[in-house]
Amino acid sequence: MRLDQEQESSNVEDMRGGSMGRNVAGGGIGIVALALVAMFFGVDPRVVLQMADQAPSVQSAPTHPAPAPQTSGPEHERERFVAKVLGSTETVWGEIFARNKRTYEQPKLVLFTDQIRSACGQASAAVGPFYCGGDHKVYIDLSFYRELQTRFHAPGEFAEAYVIAHEVGHHVQNLLGIMGKVNALRERASPRESNALSVRLELQADCFAGIWAHHANEEHHILEPGDVESGLNAASQIGDDRLQMQARGYVSPESFTHGSSEQRVRWFRTGLANGDIRQCDTFGHGG
Repeated sequence: MRLDQEQESSNVEDMRGGSMGRNVAGGGIGIVALALVAMFFGVDPRVVLQMADQAPSVQSAPTHPAPAPQTSGPEHERERFVAKVLGSTETVWGEIFARNKRTYEQPKLVLFTDQIRSACGQASAAVGPFYCGGDHKVYIDLSFYRELQTRFHAPGEFAEAYVIAHEVGHHVQNLLGIMGKVNALRERASPRESNALSVRLELQADCFAGIWAHHANEEHHILEPGDVESGLNAASQIGDDRLQMQARGYVSPESFTHGSSEQRVRWFRTGLANGDIRQCDTFGHGG
């Protein structure tokens, strides 16, 4: 990827170094993407996290984060990479919202190690990167990228950027009111119907990730040979069917929460090909 022209976002919060972050509970809709353990067993961790959204908001006294460790070398470069990708999403979605006479509220991206407490509750690094609607923040333990390469066989910078862009896609859904409407429907739905709605929400976030890549490349030519294949491979490797087959030896489509490999690739490719948010209606096109 070519990110030389991208500005590093100032919205990165480094909560590593043993800090659990702010001690906040309740008042949020937790949207977890790439939930490693839960996806292996067909369990959607958001079902638990979203219950906090219905409870009265309770905020404990905030704790001050420990000083972030000073990093250098490859770790520092990865931090800069994450900040540049986030900055690129801010530019792209800011312009899209502006064209539609709306203001884009930039999300924060929180770096953490091992575990973190967000407005959606406490989460461990095993959950994978996730977006919390309660505080409008994306959370990621950078060790996940090692998992992406070794466990999921999805190397490459564009694969890593896709992860961030997908979570930012959930933020866009939150701002547009899509997330709230879907979760209201899920509350009244059967488990199977709820999973189906979750899949459509995740596939739309994949499409939104593709939209970001389309416009970022159109403006700054960020894509190099092999990047598109890297991103599509990442989308394929984390499909529910592939993960369930690896973990169980069989596939249960009724328990899908993020979509099959084919679906994830198709919707990511849809956004990447046309850059038109109107083409990301996963709810009206059968997923």
